[in-house]
Amino acid sequence: MISKTCGYAIRGLVYLALKSSEHHKIGIHELAEELGVPQPFLGKIMQGLVRRDIISSTKGPNGGFYINDRTLHTPIIDVVDAIDGLGMFRRCFLGLPECDSHNPCPLHSHVVTFRDSLYDTLHGLSVEEMVEHVQQGESVLSRLPKSFGEST
Repeated sequence: MISKTCGYAIRGLVYLALKSSEHHKIGIHELAEELGVPQPFLGKIMQGLVRRDIISSTKGPNGGFYINDRTLHTPIIDVVDAIDGLGMFRRCFLGLPECDSHNPCPLHSHVVTFRDSLYDTLHGLSVEEMVEHVQQGESVLSRLPKSFGEST
């Protein structure tokens, strides 16, 4: 349901939360290489997260992206909103312009529960929780070993 762009944003955000700090910034080259995402595309995505104050960045030889004070507490729904918007949680699954509970499409009653549940899950899931899952080896990001969350 989320776009590939949004998936890249979430993966990048979790990587930064695991590896960066105000004193250790992650350059776009490292980020793109670790996640297996095209660098120019990922750079634009991450700049969008900077504009929404979900992450921070600095320019220059020691610059890069890093998490800010709010990043770990950011609900994933905020990232979805920043990248894709929240329209997917209101639109008809079949694309009908007039679909709602008073005028439902044939799939409405089947999809609305799933859609609402997904919204609630993403609203209640923080970046910090996703980081914990990676650190505990319960989930992975592209090309990252199980010991990824450990300090180097």
